[in-house]
Amino acid sequence: MTREIDVSVIRDATARLFVEANVFLPEGTREILLKSAKEERSPLCAGVLRDLVRNMDEAERKNIPVCQDTGMAVVFLEIGQDVRFTGGNLYEAVNEGVAMGYRDGCLRKSVASDPIFRENTGDNTPAIIHAEITAGDKAVITAAPKGFGSENMSAVKMFPPTASIEDIIAFVTETVSKAGSNPCPPIIAGVGIGGDFEYAAILAKKALCRGVNARHPDKRYSDIEERMLSEINRLGIGAQGFGGTVTALSVNIERFPTHIAGLPVAVNIGCHVTRHRKAVI
Repeated sequence: MTREIDVSVIRDATARLFVEANVFLPEGTREILLKSAKEERSPLCAGVLRDLVRNMDEAERKNIPVCQDTGMAVVFLEIGQDVRFTGGNLYEAVNEGVAMGYRDGCLRKSVASDPIFRENTGDNTPAIIHAEITAGDKAVITAAPKGFGSENMSAVKMFPPTASIEDIIAFVTETVSKAGSNPCPPIIAGVGIGGDFEYAAILAKKALCRGVNARHPDKRYSDIEERMLSEINRLGIGAQGFGGTVTALSVNIERFPTHIAGLPVAVNIGCHVTRHRKAVI
């Protein structure tokens, strides 16, 4: 049976989610930062990690963004095949919601209308929208505002199918090493493995929308996540680049089948304020 959803509901939810995502960090972030501060061997970096928690607490207390870069609006839509949208165009409603959220939430507008001839759009639109059709009669919206200090440090590599797990771990570690302090570590690394050139990058972005404590359900991949995290934390970059032992809080992998002739791998780096907020409608 078809369920109708007016696009104004999507608009309003999108606006709310982007404001909330920029003020309230995902569940588990505060706890892992405090845990990392206790484990950090550098007194300076341990202090920085505690400062990040204080900043997070102040943002919540004052209802202001946790970071001045409130990100480019990325939206993941999971649309049940039994849903019918009414009252207008779905993508237009999402963009209206982004504009409302960034205006009413006093969030920084950071989108240029043209990548070369840099004129600000004034409302942080258009959003990057990824939509997929799923079973059922629900619509799921995930708002993931993405700052570009970390986004700029991301990378894709097209490996041959003969590449080893060690080769992939080395690429992820090298990407983080090259990034240095630029993405405001401690980071969260989203890793996409499989698909093709562009889908590997989408997988990496999706991986950042998992919780910091949520390991891959396939133990083979959760083991690789742990190995990547260990190697990254051997780099000695540390919180905000001050040379500590905690450079990353989490590594999240998402995978997808790929062509027999290739092995795409993407790394999407998120800073410690890797933000995402979800609503089910």
